[in-house]
Amino acid sequence: MKNHKRIWSLVLTIMLATGILAGCGSDSPTGSSTASSGEASSESGERVTITYSQWGNDTETAATKAVAEKFNASQDRITVEIMQIDHESYISKLNTMATANELPDTGIMSEAGVLTFATNGMLYDISQMYDSDESKPLDSITFKYDGTPVAYSAANEILAIWYNIDLLNEVCAQQGLNVTEFTPPADAGGAWDWDTFVNIAKTLTLDVNGKNANDPDFDKNNIVTYGCSINTLPWQLEVWPLSNGGGFYSADGSEMTVNSPETADALQRIADLYLVHNCSPQPSSTTIALSTSLGSEKIVMATDGAWNVGTYLGPDANFEYGVGVLPYMKEKVTICTGGPNVVFATTKHPEEAMEWLKWYAQEENSWDLIEAGTWMPILESWYTEDEKINKWIDNPYFPEHDMYKSAVVDYAREYSKSTSWYYVNATDVFNSVLDTAMSFAWTGDMTVQEALDKYIPEFEDAYNSGK
Repeated sequence: MKNHKRIWSLVLTIMLATGILAGCGSDSPTGSSTASSGEASSESGERVTITYSQWGNDTETAATKAVAEKFNASQDRITVEIMQIDHESYISKLNTMATANELPDTGIMSEAGVLTFATNGMLYDISQMYDSDESKPLDSITFKYDGTPVAYSAANEILAIWYNIDLLNEVCAQQGLNVTEFTPPADAGGAWDWDTFVNIAKTLTLDVNGKNANDPDFDKNNIVTYGCSINTLPWQLEVWPLSNGGGFYSADGSEMTVNSPETADALQRIADLYLVHNCSPQPSSTTIALSTSLGSEKIVMATDGAWNVGTYLGPDANFEYGVGVLPYMKEKVTICTGGPNVVFATTKHPEEAMEWLKWYAQEENSWDLIEAGTWMPILESWYTEDEKINKWIDNPYFPEHDMYKSAVVDYAREYSKSTSWYYVNATDVFNSVLDTAMSFAWTGDMTVQEALDKYIPEFEDAYNSGK
């Protein structure tokens, strides 16, 4: 789901530039229902037809169609039709449909695109999708516009620290260390504070002569094993300011705080893992997936999202792996994300559209992805009820049961905060500016504070563009 943000960014840029969005909706997130996706009414006894758009390839679309056919067969009031929009025609297709006021009833979107649509009145208020006595999606994966839910993520993903057990054992044996003391804690109660994490990462970093980064004779120019790697994608960087009492924005998104002392200090600590402590490869704006970091078998620990269990660690890693909770600065925290499903405000059948999305969101309909470790469930009950938790995590792709339950399931339930795009608009533009600013800090050409201050006008333009 991470590969489509740029596509949606381009879609939204074109639609905003041409005035399409502004001309289609009102100032409220509910907009108006004027499209004609299906003229039948469920009250008439005829089936209502609604459309669901997705960007999948032929294989993914076939899987979605199979789920829709199952839904269609389960009742006699609603027929769901799947609309496939491939990468090549995605922009032109959405532009044409928006211009003609013929957007689908429902669809999946990128995380960064949701609030742009909501701001322009193009998304329906879905706060009534779940009854008060039902298990609902976690609040941390609920997209809100002015406090009103306008989308739920189709899957949950949190950040954690993943490690190569084989390499950890090898480094500890080489230095005569007790491996237990250097294993990332799976329990948030025992999470490493930042200084402990840095010291451990330095101890696990070895040069060509077998000396670690705490040794005064360490050769920083000939490192063979790094203790850690931090994923520096701008959206993933947000977790560290939050942990340090800062953030890119205030808690309600009403203020931009990207150059606050707490935020700058947190990001400087990430840069210093390379610049000062020599225990991490040099950060960059390039995506460093676990298949590259841990996959190099030269890095002991690396931060990244839970989807890696299904996309790399489970099926493809050539080593035994483990998972732990993130180290913390002041507050123990992780952030979450997940591509959202929406109901477009132009639908004539919002109730039926919500019924489909609610049914579609049931875990059994995406079970292959959950079981493989690519997706995490979205409903609260899968984080609180042992029977459901065990069904989810007891499979050969996952690490040891208690480890994963504590480091991922419990951690997501107790310590997860929404990534800013759940409540702030134009985060894709903002993150692009952050990426540029941090490029000067990663090399040491500027301090983080200097880099953030330098780009404040661009940050403000990005933030204000979403209002």
